[in-house]
Amino acid sequence: MTAQILNGNRIAKQLRQGIAEQTTQLIAKGYRAPGLAVVLVGDDPASHVYVSHKQRDCAQVGFHSELLHLPNDATQQQLEDAVTGLNARKDIDGVLVQVPLPDQLDAQRIVELIDPSKDVDGFHPYNLGRLAIRQPALRPCTARGVMALLEATNIPIRGLDATIVGASNHVGRPMGLELLLAGCTVTTAHKFSKNLAANVQNADILVSAVGKPGLIDGNWVKPGAIVVDVGITRDDQGKLNGDIQFEAAKQRASWITPVPGGVGPMTRLGLLQNTLQVALQQLR
Repeated sequence: MTAQILNGNRIAKQLRQGIAEQTTQLIAKGYRAPGLAVVLVGDDPASHVYVSHKQRDCAQVGFHSELLHLPNDATQQQLEDAVTGLNARKDIDGVLVQVPLPDQLDAQRIVELIDPSKDVDGFHPYNLGRLAIRQPALRPCTARGVMALLEATNIPIRGLDATIVGASNHVGRPMGLELLLAGCTVTTAHKFSKNLAANVQNADILVSAVGKPGLIDGNWVKPGAIVVDVGITRDDQGKLNGDIQFEAAKQRASWITPVPGGVGPMTRLGLLQNTLQVALQQLR
């Protein structure tokens, strides 16, 4: 068996076209374009790249986008004032603060300061809580993107055994909630798990989000499994690597995401979907 590739670039492009069409229809009816504001603190090169990708995505679908760039030595009060101002603006549907933040800033406090109805990252406790009680509002972007990838396989996933490797608040935990909502039996493996191999071997759906290259032996993958690698790490030579040994896993899985070009584009798609969702809710 050789796995089919879950090409996030191609799938995201197709779904972005639908968002662009909806935006065109809104403007044709006399409404404003959805608006996304990103707050960037400092000059971290990777953060600048991520923000530029988000701005480009907005331009492609016709969204209004703004970048508010604060200096690296910005105070907590300056950042809170920036977020509060964006919360109040009627022309901004989504507010996102790019992480990581400089050490002097309290990131969790900022997450909780963002208006939950504009929290297009989906990290506010209100939105995570809504997902936990099976009433999702704005969903965390990576988990939302992974669910779109799973849908693209056309494989019914209700009742399947899913293993998530990693229990972060941004990916692992919301991913588990999404898969529970879809009717899967969910196992979450983490740094205290005693037998990672056994958890992986049982998985019809394997999602790894650790950021440790080669953590998962591709030979552990259950034949026919759907394999989604969220982990992405750049080595000393500049090459991007996932958590899962790709070549071995590809020989056993039915579908597998590449690194890069798998989950990353779908995470950015989730941001656009959330922003459009907020804009449509405001119209209603």
